Amino acid sequence: MKKSELQLNIISPEAKLFSGMVASVVIPGIQGSFGVYPDHAPLISALQKGVITYTENGVEKSLEVGGGMVEVNNGVVTICVS
Repeated sequence: MKKSELQLNIISPEAKLFSGMVASVVIPGIQGSFGVYPDHAPLISALQKGVITYTENGVEKSLEVGGGMVEVNNGVVTICVS
């Protein structure tokens, strides 16, 4: 893992939706959307319905979700969505 990237894993009960290295990710938290970048502090948060946006190889991609949970720890972002 490059210091300037995060490992992003997005999973649902049915499938793995995305797994790869990204520069950043914007997540629809229940208190509002927030960005996660390399060296982000550890956190766990609930998600609301909205759009997850991430930048992979300089290309912005997005995924609509119905809610879920996110954990950020040591450069790894794991998002469980419904």
